Amino acid sequence: MNFYSNGKLLLTGEYLVLDGAKSLAIPTKFGQDLQLEPIQENELIWASFTNENICWFEARFSLPNIRLISATFNSNNEGNSEMIAETLQNILQEARRLNPKFLDTKNGFIAKTYLTFPQNWGLGSSSTLINNIATWAEVNPFTLLWNSFSGSGYDIACAKENTAIFYTLENKKPIIENVNFQPNYKDELFFIHLNKKQNSREGIVEYKKNRNNLTSEIKQVSELSNEFYSAKNINDLDKIITEHEQIINSIIKQKPVKIRLFNDYFGQIKSLGAWGGDFILATGNDDTPRYFKNKGFDTILKYNEMIKQ
Repeated sequence: MNFYSNGKLLLTGEYLVLDGAKSLAIPTKFGQDLQLEPIQENELIWASFTNENICWFEARFSLPNIRLISATFNSNNEGNSEMIAETLQNILQEARRLNPKFLDTKNGFIAKTYLTFPQNWGLGSSSTLINNIATWAEVNPFTLLWNSFSGSGYDIACAKENTAIFYTLENKKPIIENVNFQPNYKDELFFIHLNKKQNSREGIVEYKKNRNNLTSEIKQVSELSNEFYSAKNINDLDKIITEHEQIINSIIKQKPVKIRLFNDYFGQIKSLGAWGGDFILATGNDDTPRYFKNKGFDTILKYNEMIKQ
């Protein structure tokens, strides 16, 4: 059995998506595979591989109780084998609670996961894993996410969808609207990686510390999401990005990335997801890659290179 889930990027509504703002999100060409091979032993043998086919995490669980037997960890990422193994165990056990038949078997599996993007890109290694496990376990992936972690769930929606989406949380229920986001100026859109991975859970904690009554901001950002999607040209989009960055800045008390790092850039820059890491969106032209490379940022993808068409 094989399962695959898309990575994600949140173009509008970061942070406020948690409180019901209408947000524009896009699935990426990059994602994660889960490959399963039945075995006679009553164990789940788990192995996680990078996009370069290097095994960075292994664990063994006894079945059917999903008890951790052993774990090894080989990565420069934060964390250790026990923490990662316990996180995986928690997801698997929660899937069992949602579907008591899941992994309730005398035989077992070898499970291998393969990322198709570098681990530090922040395109959804956790959300793609959760969606793959949910599909395998035949449970609701949003419920599995919220019972295991936190978050808005837009990343789970992107994992399942193959087009851009408007995503809204209404009374803790995800509302997903598929849209065709293929702007005529997409050749002027670039995604640049900031050379570090942002912990989205930490960003959410900080956001929750600073939020008060955000009714006005939620309405404004919801309107900007519609405007972002409908923008006719790059000049219109630049204005929308500027306004959006100002609103989020006023909430989380953090300077926009353009002011902090790229104050002399000729186009506009928008943070994506949790501010401070992962990818940014830049509007620009053929000179854009040269500008960012001169600043020490070498991972630059054009719209068509990143986004699932």
